[in-house]
Amino acid sequence: MTLSPRLNIRLVFLIQALATGSMFTRIPDLQSGLGISESVLGLCLLGQPVGAILTFLLSSRLVETVGTRTIILWGVPLAAAGVAGLALAPSPLLLFFAFALFGVMFALTNVAMNVEADRVEAATGKRLMNSCHGLWSVGQMVTVTVGAIARGYGVPATWHFGIIVPFILMATLVLVLPMQGAPARAHTRTGPQKRFSLPTIATLLLVGYAIGGAMLEAAVRNWSVIYMRDSFVVPGWVETLTLPAFIGATVGGRLLADRLIARFGATPFARTLGVIGLVGLGLVVVAPTPVVALVGFFVIGVGICVSFPLSTSAAARLGDRPASENVAALTMTTQITLLGTPALLGWVANTFGIRSIYIVIVPVVLLAIYLAKYLSPKPVVATPA
Repeated sequence: MTLSPRLNIRLVFLIQALATGSMFTRIPDLQSGLGISESVLGLCLLGQPVGAILTFLLSSRLVETVGTRTIILWGVPLAAAGVAGLALAPSPLLLFFAFALFGVMFALTNVAMNVEADRVEAATGKRLMNSCHGLWSVGQMVTVTVGAIARGYGVPATWHFGIIVPFILMATLVLVLPMQGAPARAHTRTGPQKRFSLPTIATLLLVGYAIGGAMLEAAVRNWSVIYMRDSFVVPGWVETLTLPAFIGATVGGRLLADRLIARFGATPFARTLGVIGLVGLGLVVVAPTPVVALVGFFVIGVGICVSFPLSTSAAARLGDRPASENVAALTMTTQITLLGTPALLGWVANTFGIRSIYIVIVPVVLLAIYLAKYLSPKPVVATPA
């Protein structure tokens, strides 16, 4: 089966999400299966960012040496197998290492597919990064829904994860085997590639833009259900509607964003969405009813939908070094910056109340609106990669 490069890379994002997203609904089952406390589980979960951050340091060399196609071909099925390995871990220590190995494969495939999407953008002259991430979000929604159904019917996590592996393997072979990798972007660096993908001033400025959306997303995913529980007297199913409202808005915004960015420009579009995100924050902070709160979370989803895709695309377009280095450095630095966010927001909620979480993020969003000017890098005189 031969697909156009644009459709092909979009579907790669979808299957990577299907391969990696199922674990989130089964984390409580992993905890109960090992009989561990929340604090021990938290330590086990740290394996994923540890594995990912260490991999981001080296991923650029691997992408440039091995190629995006090869990494995707091997990495996506191995990521699915890594999820299955989580359910087989017999002890907390091995669960930590299973999360770390999963983090390695997630990081590798993440960099490879984002770099390939940028290369296809450059080769075709049309944006597609946001729609790629839109399909990734669709995949996450599918895995969350399937996971909830599996838990409802009492399907063991080992079976749930195990069934996914052959499906992902077949889908990867069908999509990636005939795939022809797009040519790398030109860049100005001369000489050998550096060993580690460390951030530059330019990528740090893009991190400053991306972190606003990333913190908002973390605040919604981790705290919105608790916000509804503590703020209103509503049934449990109503409390959980915050996530579908937020994720649905994010998916829709990403699928529509590429043509709007092409029409209005990255910086004006990002700043407009930043203001929309602030409106959503305001609605959540002052919401007198559950309906207003749900509208607020939907509006926040619209406001942050392009934050990560736009920053990734801008990093790849910098042209000062291989795109894979900038993408890896951006993603790694963003993850490191966010490591302390759950603890910080938890302290704010405990000290000042749950609604205060969404107040303290306002300055970060304002900073992102200002730094959006760096989403349109100045063109450089580049040499072939």
